Amino acid sequence: MSSAPNNEPSDHTAGIASPLRTLWWRQKLPVLTLLLAVLCAVACLQLWLKLTGMQEQLARQSADAGQLSVQASSMAKHAEQLTQETAARVALLDARLSEVALQRSQLEELMQSLSRSSDENLVVDIESALWLAQQQAELTGSVQPMLAALQTAQKRLGKVPQPRLAPVLRALQHDFERLQSTSLTDIPGLLIRLDELVALIDTLPVLNAVGPNSRSVHAPDKPPQRPWSQIWQDRDWAGIGQHIWAELSGLVRVSRIEQPEAVMLSPEQSFFVRENMKLRLLNARLALLSRQMTTARNDLAVAERDLSQFFDTASRQGHAAQSLLKQVQSQIRQTDIPRLDGSLAALATASAGR
Repeated sequence: MSSAPNNEPSDHTAGIASPLRTLWWRQKLPVLTLLLAVLCAVACLQLWLKLTGMQEQLARQSADAGQLSVQASSMAKHAEQLTQETAARVALLDARLSEVALQRSQLEELMQSLSRSSDENLVVDIESALWLAQQQAELTGSVQPMLAALQTAQKRLGKVPQPRLAPVLRALQHDFERLQSTSLTDIPGLLIRLDELVALIDTLPVLNAVGPNSRSVHAPDKPPQRPWSQIWQDRDWAGIGQHIWAELSGLVRVSRIEQPEAVMLSPEQSFFVRENMKLRLLNARLALLSRQMTTARNDLAVAERDLSQFFDTASRQGHAAQSLLKQVQSQIRQTDIPRLDGSLAALATASAGR
């Protein structure tokens, strides 16, 4: 029974507290809203400031990037110019380097030639002398230049007591003996005989020549006839008759000619026969100089045929020309100029130091 009055005041207190709380929230709500608005404004301000700073920083970075690009472009152009200058300098240095290399090679060759020993110089000199002598022998057709060169080389090597040069000396002696035993055509002697024969052609009498016959050289000599004035003064009538008979007998000449071509040859044609024979002999001379022995033999054979066919070989000039032709034909031999291969090989071996 006593607990009932206590429950009534508590309900009354709870009813009063609930409106108070509601009133408090209503009073605090604007403040909270204002505070929230201030916080939002502060946050927006900070965000705006941050964006502004970022924009400024981006602008500065963009400006810096533009400046850097301009600097990079100028640096690239400068680098290109430097590259071109460097390429030109490199090309110039390459040219100078090639010149220096060439000068160095020439200097090395000069130093090698200067540092070469006297024996090597002797070997090189003898080798060049032998090559020159061999070329002269091929041009002249005589072994005399090679013989002289071999003799000179033997004398020079005899003054140098070097064992390694002994094979060279033996090779020189062997080639010298081989050349001495070689028989060649005496080209200079044959040319002299051909020149004499060409000069003799103009004095050769033809077979049908008009005048005293050249065959009468073998007849006994007759005394010379006296002139008409002396015969008239002496009144030698027998001499007058003999003189007249000699004149009349000279009008007719009887001779035996076995070549019909010579009989038909006129005095004008004899000039061309002589010139043709000279040309044959000159062709033979040129063939001898060019070492064409077969051609020379053929030309000499034709010249010998013309000599016996158109000219008087029984006369003194004809007999001399025929003997010269036979001498030239008998001395022509087809022989090759020997070479100095043994001596040159020995010199090359000595020069190489093997």
